[in-house]
Amino acid sequence: MSSNPTHPINGKHVLVLTTNYGTEQDELKEPVAALREAGAQVTVAAREDAPVVTLVSDRRPGDTVRPDTTYGAVSADAYDAVVVPGGTVNADRLRTDQTAQRLLMAFATHGKIVAAICHGPWLLIESGLVAGKELTSYPSISTDLVNAGGTWRDREVVVDTSGGFPLITSRRPADVRPFSAAIIEALARAGHPAPA
Repeated sequence: MSSNPTHPINGKHVLVLTTNYGTEQDELKEPVAALREAGAQVTVAAREDAPVVTLVSDRRPGDTVRPDTTYGAVSADAYDAVVVPGGTVNADRLRTDQTAQRLLMAFATHGKIVAAICHGPWLLIESGLVAGKELTSYPSISTDLVNAGGTWRDREVVVDTSGGFPLITSRRPADVRPFSAAIIEALARAGHPAPA
C-alpha cells in the first residue's frame, strides 16, 4: 500500500465486494492493484471469511485471493467508493445477497462512488440503483439493465454523475484499465477521504 502523498488518491478508502467463488480474476485483482498503486487503501470484503476462488472467463480456474474481511462486518461510512467485480457466478450470487444490496444502497444514498464491471451491474438492479442512469455491462445483461430503467451504452467505460451519486461501469475484463482509471479519477475529484 502506498503512502506517497503525490499519489492522486492517497488516503482514500475503497471497498471491493465479492462472493467466495466465481469472481472474474482480472476484474478483482487488477482494479485492486491499480487503486493501491494510486494510493488508495483497498479492502476486499467477501461473503465469508474464506479464500475467494476466482475464474478466468467463467471457465478456467484463476488465482485464489484472501479477503480482508466479510461484507457483513463493514459499513459504507468508512469508505469513499465501492467496486463490484463481475464473473457470472459471483455476480449472480451477489445480487441476491441482501447485505450486499444494503451496502450498495448506503454508498449511493451518501453520494459515494459506486463502480461495477461486467455482470456486476446485476447487483445495481437488485439494489434499485439503475433507473435513470446511463451505464454499461457485459452485453448479455443489457436488456436486464434497460428493463430496470437504465440507458445502456456499448462503451468500455460509462460514468454517470446524475441522481445523487457517481456511477462507473464497464463491460468486460478487457476494459479493466479504463475502468480502474475512471475510478481513480473520480476519487481524485471527490472531497476529503472518509474517516478511518
